[in-house]
Amino acid sequence: MSDRVPYWMSVFLVAVAAAATALFPALQRAFLANPVFNGMILAVLLVGVVLEYRQVLGLAPERRWLARLRAGVTSQPAPHLLAPLARLLAERERPRLSTQAARALLDGIRLRLDEQRDLSRYLVGLLVFLGLLGTFWGLLDTVSAAAGVIAGLSVEGELASVFEQLKANLQAPLAGMGTAFSSSLFGLGGALVLGFLDLQAGHAQNRFYNDLEEWLAELTHLPSGALEAEQPLPAYLEALIERSADSLEALQRLMARSEEERAGTRQELLELTRRLAELADRMREEQQVIRGLTRQQAELQAMIGRLAEAAERWGPDEAAREHLRNLDLGLARLAEETVRGREAVVETLRGELRLLARTLAGRDG
Repeated sequence: MSDRVPYWMSVFLVAVAAAATALFPALQRAFLANPVFNGMILAVLLVGVVLEYRQVLGLAPERRWLARLRAGVTSQPAPHLLAPLARLLAERERPRLSTQAARALLDGIRLRLDEQRDLSRYLVGLLVFLGLLGTFWGLLDTVSAAAGVIAGLSVEGELASVFEQLKANLQAPLAGMGTAFSSSLFGLGGALVLGFLDLQAGHAQNRFYNDLEEWLAELTHLPSGALEAEQPLPAYLEALIERSADSLEALQRLMARSEEERAGTRQELLELTRRLAELADRMREEQQVIRGLTRQQAELQAMIGRLAEAAERWGPDEAAREHLRNLDLGLARLAEETVRGREAVVETLRGELRLLARTLAGRDG
């Protein structure tokens, strides 16, 4: 319904423009009778029309923001008129207000709406003032010219010449009357047009205010038993209840964050347990490899011993000794690599344990 207010305003202005077009010759003569005052009146009227449209169209973003908020959309730019409400709701996880906060918000918004209409009301009064000022200005010219006509009358001479002189002298008073009535016409007509537009803007603001009041009534939290009580609760007690409710909301948010952190810690511990299990599996595999290498090393040592005994029985053979030395060096390198692999596994296990200790210490801190 409020969105149709600009439509009705435009229809009214079109009707006024059509009437002015039909009466253009008469209005042109009236305007030229006092172009200074009438031009000022039309300029003020134009400014007032622009201001009224700005007031009505300025409610559209506020209404859209309120509709999205009622639909559950909270991440949106804060409006201008409802900025206090946006800041208050941003501080709360759930949209809940006390009776005092809701009343303070409604009073502040009503005051802002009234401040927007103050200038338009002043312009309506200014149009009436300019019309009256032009009227009095024309009346002053009329009175001065009439005094000059009376002073210039002469009973001497022919009646026809006296009458012709009177007709010539009456042109100045009649011009003053035209100035007075033209200013009154434009001033009162402009005040009528701007007053109707201001009335429509007031209706749009009232409907917006009523919608906002109904929505805030749904969010207002009443203390238990407040409706049945014969007397209202004291202000300090209601403030204490509101403070307690805010503290409970803060505690609830803190518990929710703690639960999220606990879930994150549990997930990290599960991940660390999985990595430790993988490391244990790797250690088992490497232990099996080390056992196999140790067994092979023992078998090779026994084989080398038998070869050494056979070489001693066969006599000195440089080629056999060279092969034995190569086998001995290979076994030594194999033993060193086995030791290094074992140390690497132990160092990896130590690193994982240090990571676990830092994680637990960080969570406890």
